[in-house]
Amino acid sequence: MGGRRQVFVTGATGNWGRRLLHELAGRADRFDVVALVLPTRRERAAIGEFNGMPNLRVVWGDLTDYGAVERCVRGSDYVLHVGAVVSPLADDQPELTHRVNVGSARNIVRAVRAQADPAAVGVVMVGSVAQTGDRNPPHHWGRIGDPLRVSQFDEYGQSKIAAERVLVESRLPRWVWLRQTGIFHPGVLAIRDAIVTHVPFAGVMEWASAEDSARLLANICEDGVPERFWGRVYNIGGGEPWRLTNWELQVRLAAALGVKDIRRWYEPNWFATRNFHGQWYTDSDDLEKLVPFRCDTFDDALARAVRAAPRAVRLAGRVPAAVVKNLVIGPLTRQPRGTMSWIRGDDHARITAYFGSRASWDAIGDWSAFSPPAPDRTPRLLDHGYDETKDPAAWNRDDLAAAADFRGGRLLSPAMMAGDLATPLRWSCAEGHEFAGSPRLILAAGHWCPACVKDSAGYPRQAVANRFLAQVEPVV
Repeated sequence: MGGRRQVFVTGATGNWGRRLLHELAGRADRFDVVALVLPTRRERAAIGEFNGMPNLRVVWGDLTDYGAVERCVRGSDYVLHVGAVVSPLADDQPELTHRVNVGSARNIVRAVRAQADPAAVGVVMVGSVAQTGDRNPPHHWGRIGDPLRVSQFDEYGQSKIAAERVLVESRLPRWVWLRQTGIFHPGVLAIRDAIVTHVPFAGVMEWASAEDSARLLANICEDGVPERFWGRVYNIGGGEPWRLTNWELQVRLAAALGVKDIRRWYEPNWFATRNFHGQWYTDSDDLEKLVPFRCDTFDDALARAVRAAPRAVRLAGRVPAAVVKNLVIGPLTRQPRGTMSWIRGDDHARITAYFGSRASWDAIGDWSAFSPPAPDRTPRLLDHGYDETKDPAAWNRDDLAAAADFRGGRLLSPAMMAGDLATPLRWSCAEGHEFAGSPRLILAAGHWCPACVKDSAGYPRQAVANRFLAQVEPVV
């Protein structure tokens, strides 16, 4: 490609977006950056950090405003769509979440289509590990094409499934969807929201740093990215060194702050045992091979987080544990999103979702009953219901029909054009819903019925007929 190129960035004031601007500022000899930023006091203050960035042009506007989006797309060689409403705000305001997260994807697709040469624009959109929901051991290994199933009450994950469908089915010439994992950023130690009580100790996450994630996006815009990179969905992950259990993460964060025994801060029944998200990937190296971006170690990222933390956090190890437990963590669990607020309020729906039942919560016991989790580190693959050794260009109707049957449904379209992965076909699920989806969306990306995926409380029922889903969902 060569020459200067223009990059349109959304979400520039977030943790990942700000790191991305720093990365692109260091490449000012090659890139001009256009950032669409909400004209609010908070966003103006955040973007003010980059007042001296010579290759940055800020456009004040809203992702839900097609006109503003199109003005930013116009003349751009790349769109890096990082912006979104994320949890916990996303779960509290579902209408806003879908309007922004899905609406912005539609606006970007429409704007790129409106350009004289849509093939000249590379579109990169960001999804989430939340799209595959609760994957606690023994089902803690995953890859693209596994079932999409969102944890209950997770509107962010639902919005990202819908937005991914928009992009994959867009027929744009050059697109890619990146499912971001847990992103370790400098502010992680300062998070004080009851959503932290939703994270099961026994769960896992393959993290990636904000710095590596920013490097990835910037590198996508450089010369040398192979053409086969485009038109696919990928998991972003840091690889084997970044595969931690949630308990291990807690212990290492605490140790970095001088806390010798994190158990003195918590009661074990303060934390959910299920219904979050996170997995270790069998395919996260695929992205690294195509667009190398990993430079960080977890220890380096943790050291940066400690340096960036407020002084009160850095001194946590010097504070009596009882003070932290009773005046900080305990009250956090009793906030409206906290697990103990559900127990106190007898919130049956959330107790069932996050613990299985009130009896299961009662049975958690004290620390004497706890053993640090040690999940199997041997990668395991789920069955996707078709011959994955076959070149997708050679898929035929029999391959698609087999995948539909594995999901408890049927392929309704009488035929497909050989090698056509992008044209939507008609399908039906076991519950009788009919829907459209391309072979790429259904087989390669793991989508299925859009009505059923919204019914997260009904996944166990769906799994009775859906062998694909039953691999990660206990059948009732």
